[in-house]
Amino acid sequence: MTRHIIHYTGPINSSTCGNLINTCAKAMHQGATIIQVNVATMGGECSYGFTLYNFLRSLPVPVHTHNLGTVESMGNILFLAGERRTACTYSKFLFHPFHWTLHGAVDHARMAEYAMSLDYDLRLYAEIVAERTAGAAEPLDIQRYLMAQPRILDPHEALASGLLTALDDVPIDAGAVQWSVHA
Repeated sequence: MTRHIIHYTGPINSSTCGNLINTCAKAMHQGATIIQVNVATMGGECSYGFTLYNFLRSLPVPVHTHNLGTVESMGNILFLAGERRTACTYSKFLFHPFHWTLHGAVDHARMAEYAMSLDYDLRLYAEIVAERTAGAAEPLDIQRYLMAQPRILDPHEALASGLLTALDDVPIDAGAVQWSVHA
């Protein structure tokens, strides 16, 4: 079994999305039988978060994700791509309302498009969380967290809510091949 660990430390954007996809391809080419993504991110752009989730879920080898310290916002979607999901004792997960930065003038049609996109992203996010945490002892109220009341979960709360499959303070196997993706 050849474990490849990718340390993902940065925002979720076009650059880091492309870098993670490229790094996974290199790991697969080198014979990875398990890909572990150690995550530390404050989140980023919805479109790239959903892209990474779908990409990691499509890989022909098991994907494990590990929270190295903080997984926030769209980082939760990236994190949920793992079959095995772990976190360090001193880590956190943050869910908060979406926001966009608008540049320049916006007409009515564009504002309606932005609102539709926000609503659609909210629905996708909630569906992924519900699917990946199904059967949890303490289900998450994602709609509330993403629309009005942010929530931080510690690892024990994340375990009870189904975000985690286990707690693990030693996620780095000494014999693993290691890669880095960062901003």
